[in-house]
Amino acid sequence: MTSGKGIQATVPGKEVKWRNLSEPNILKTIALGQMLSLCICGTAITSQYLAERYKVNTPMLQSFINYCLLFLIYTVMLAFRSGSDNLLVILKRKWWKYILLGLADVEANYMIVRAYQYTTLTSVQLLDCFGIPVLMALSWFILYARYRVIHFVAVAVCLLGVGTMVGADILAGREDNSGSDVLIGDILVLLGASLYAISNVCEEYIVKKLSRQEFLGMVGLFGTIISGIQLLIVEYKDIASIHWDWKIALLFVAFALCMFCLYSFMPLVIKVTSATSVNLGILTADLYSLFVGLFLFGYKFSGLYILSFTVIMVGFILYCSTPTRTAEPAESSVPPVTSIGIDNLGMKLEENLQETHSAVL
Repeated sequence: MTSGKGIQATVPGKEVKWRNLSEPNILKTIALGQMLSLCICGTAITSQYLAERYKVNTPMLQSFINYCLLFLIYTVMLAFRSGSDNLLVILKRKWWKYILLGLADVEANYMIVRAYQYTTLTSVQLLDCFGIPVLMALSWFILYARYRVIHFVAVAVCLLGVGTMVGADILAGREDNSGSDVLIGDILVLLGASLYAISNVCEEYIVKKLSRQEFLGMVGLFGTIISGIQLLIVEYKDIASIHWDWKIALLFVAFALCMFCLYSFMPLVIKVTSATSVNLGILTADLYSLFVGLFLFGYKFSGLYILSFTVIMVGFILYCSTPTRTAEPAESSVPPVTSIGIDNLGMKLEENLQETHSAVL
């Protein structure tokens, strides 16, 4: 593997830029990916603890608190900026785009959590991986990402690891929920995974082309509004029935902090890698949750969990260790026609006509 700057190659109509990752960068990418997995593990454990020990099922309220934190930090930060990065300037130019992005992000979170009420744990874990091929397809057309065969092999290896994890769940007896309406649950998972893919592609584009603060500030603003409205519609009865004490409040705070760290750090990781590699890296989050669940919830241990973790990490390292390409439309070698160019051309023709007329005389 070569080091230093990426190799550039040209193809008809496209400029292909190769991005190579040096060995220290690969290790950094792996470490950052697993840090995100631990944040997701924290949100899963706190949510499950609230649901099983205190019978609190309020995913929208938990998301609302996270969006409020993003609003208080990053949206306020944009409000005090000047020039084109100011909050009002961004809203004037792109408000409707960020409304759609906020809607996709909020509903993706809600659909995945809600799907657990209808379908099985196995279906959620397997169908949630549908977002990875959707993400790769969107990256191909929107971000001009170009993959080698080894990248598809790496993705297949990661998905094999997920399949091993699901098999371990079944053998360990965790698959004890048949679901009330499997079809609805599976559709919710597929829709949620697709919305996650859309949100991640938009995140990668904004972080690399614009800024991390703009993405987080706009998601915080519109995520707070959208989740707040949906919260009043679908969860007001559940919230009113909560018997608040310091333990429940502490779990809500822990969930919000884990989610806030996930949202804050993910753009940093995506900026140095890609949305696809990040999503492959966080496939280990379920395994971390399982390992913690061995102590908190009495899960049965299976050696397949270790095998699953190893397979996923091998696929993730394989993906990160191989250069990716970004194909961009090549700039035209013909200078653009401008009014100044036309004027100069007219003056030149006029001079030539005058010289010709003088020669005839």
